[in-house]
Amino acid sequence: MSQSAPCAIAEGDMGTPTHRITICTSCRHKGTDCKPGYELIARLRAAIAAAGDSVTEEFEISGVACMAGCDRPCTVAYHGTRKATYLFGDIEPETDIADLVRFARDYALLEDGWCSSVDRPGKLRKSTLARVPAAIIALEDSDVRVS
Repeated sequence: MSQSAPCAIAEGDMGTPTHRITICTSCRHKGTDCKPGYELIARLRAAIAAAGDSVTEEFEISGVACMAGCDRPCTVAYHGTRKATYLFGDIEPETDIADLVRFARDYALLEDGWCSSVDRPGKLRKSTLARVPAAIIALEDSDVRVS
């Protein structure tokens, strides 16, 4: 994986998450009432806490009611300030935690969040549902307001 310098954190922003991992909590395994998103949130929070300094403290992990990946539970998104967003599917709480933690570590070091599928750990190489470029808006000097 090409390594860039870690994201700069403005003075006074220490402790404010600049990276998020969002996990779908409504996805169900086909034919069951099982909603594995809650279990994945708990396991991932514990794994990132256990990783200590090897994973940046700037990650916030939360759930959301739906990410429209219902056919591919669990669905997990990585977001960062001014970075590409990744959406992964078919994530299993029992087996994929190490890959998720490793990607968190790697993603935090990428200046723009962009990486090739071969640079993603393990299962995340083939379970990527989307990579969305960062929304960076360049404004030119003008009288036109952008809303």
